[in-house]
Amino acid sequence: MAQPIRTDRSTPGRRFRQHHNRARRAAVAAVRRRRNLLLPERVAAGAGPKRGYLQGVTEREMPMSRPPSTPGRIVFIGAVHEARPALAALLGDPRARVVTVVTPSAERARGLSGAVDLTELAGQHGVPVLRSDDINEPAFVAAVRSLEPDLLVVVGWTRLLGPELLSVPPRGCVGFHASLLPRHRGRAPVNWAILRGETRTGNTMMFLDPGVDTGDIIDQHAVPISDDDTCGTVYDRIGTAGGEMLVKHLLALLAGTAPRHRQDSGNGQMLPRRTPEMGILDWNRPARAVHDWVRALTKPYPGAFSTLDGLRVMIWRTLPPAEAKPSGPPGTILAVRHNGITVATGPGTVVVTSMSEPDQAPDSAAAWCDRRGIRPGARFSPVAPAVARWARGEGALPEVIVS
Repeated sequence: MAQPIRTDRSTPGRRFRQHHNRARRAAVAAVRRRRNLLLPERVAAGAGPKRGYLQGVTEREMPMSRPPSTPGRIVFIGAVHEARPALAALLGDPRARVVTVVTPSAERARGLSGAVDLTELAGQHGVPVLRSDDINEPAFVAAVRSLEPDLLVVVGWTRLLGPELLSVPPRGCVGFHASLLPRHRGRAPVNWAILRGETRTGNTMMFLDPGVDTGDIIDQHAVPISDDDTCGTVYDRIGTAGGEMLVKHLLALLAGTAPRHRQDSGNGQMLPRRTPEMGILDWNRPARAVHDWVRALTKPYPGAFSTLDGLRVMIWRTLPPAEAKPSGPPGTILAVRHNGITVATGPGTVVVTSMSEPDQAPDSAAAWCDRRGIRPGARFSPVAPAVARWARGEGALPEVIVS
């Protein structure tokens, strides 16, 4: 005799339970894949995410949370060139709704190397712009809180976020640092990397905390430094990488499931702040070091400089040095040709291709020397060893006048 169809089940049937369990296993697997985004070699080996491949960081457990069903509300804070690709990535992503873009005042921006104006990009997407030079003042924090953001994204802001602002978004505050943290925490990381002859840097995406570049790491992207790179070209690639990482992790950030890797606090050096006067050139250094010095400080930064016939001269570009033996004291101009001027270093030589007087546009080195009657045999002034060490971040500024 056939059994009657049950219409009042008090417990789920077998097929329902099977379907529910399959869906649950798929959801768990998806979360595990997100947790392993930083661990490609462990995924390939089938291992669990015990340690990240990032030096000096350890993975933290992530909270389980459902992804949002509506676009996440984001306040974007940016001040420098690499902020543009990150903002463009968010504005083009339907999962995000940028509710306000924060930039510094025009006066403040003039004092920033590599400053960018984001008002036009924001305006193209109908996003209001808020200008502020102090994002920790109570009025600003209250304004941000009234926007009810899920997430704050900060790119290239020179001031730390205070505890009040950090506590506003429920999904936290995300920032970027132009190095592979914990290496090169602090100021001017790309400048210092090139100054020191390094061939690799990167971009780190992290959760911001009250410390200086100490927050939990979300992701990192390595960026090579070639012989003819400048800070500007390296920052172009770093900015692109930042936008890509932001899109890659956006859903997890809004869902509260983004990777978190704790940094090793004892495994990073804090870089000192650089000033324009630290751009003084020491021609006694090897040709490679002189070339690195110039390309690390060229536009949009204040520039490397030396003194010739009592006049401060900005050195904007040099060619990667080839093997050559100098035939004069370091700083001596050995040749003036159409492609540049050859200057003796210690050891080697370097070809300067672009130079100018302070506050003047970069000019051809050969044309500049020709107009001023500079001939082979002229010599750039030497630098006191103590001043040279200070400029390299290796000591305090001695009590001398840097001409």
